[in-house]
Amino acid sequence: MRLSNLADYAIVIMAAAARHCGGERTSASALAEETGLPVPTAQKIVSKLSAAGLLRSTRGAGGGLQLARPAAAISMADIVEAIEGPIALVTCIETGDCAVEHECIVKPHWPMVNAAVRGALAEVSLAKIASGAPAKRELA
Repeated sequence: MRLSNLADYAIVIMAAAARHCGGERTSASALAEETGLPVPTAQKIVSKLSAAGLLRSTRGAGGGLQLARPAAAISMADIVEAIEGPIALVTCIETGDCAVEHECIVKPHWPMVNAAVRGALAEVSLAKIASGAPAKRELA
């Protein structure tokens, strides 16, 4: 499994936006410059993040972009889902479209796997990402 470049870039964009928290609003162009992403890519990502309610856009003088809620209340799962849709490793769970469903012994296990992946992403807050704090790996 691999996330799309847009999902990866969205996390980078949101981390840059989080570093502006409490300060002046920013813009898609400024975020593009800050992150080294092309402006059209940043604009596309900002549009999706805004539609998902993670960024708020204000028009006019003093307008711009800001986080729609505190960075600590936004998870990596929220960002990925804003770009990719619901986290599911196989499509048969979402669509029910499976050629071997009548013989499949794996399907009942996918919801647990999907929940584990989403749970791992949900554990990483935007605040943690933006702060540059390294991830801690827990030993099982």
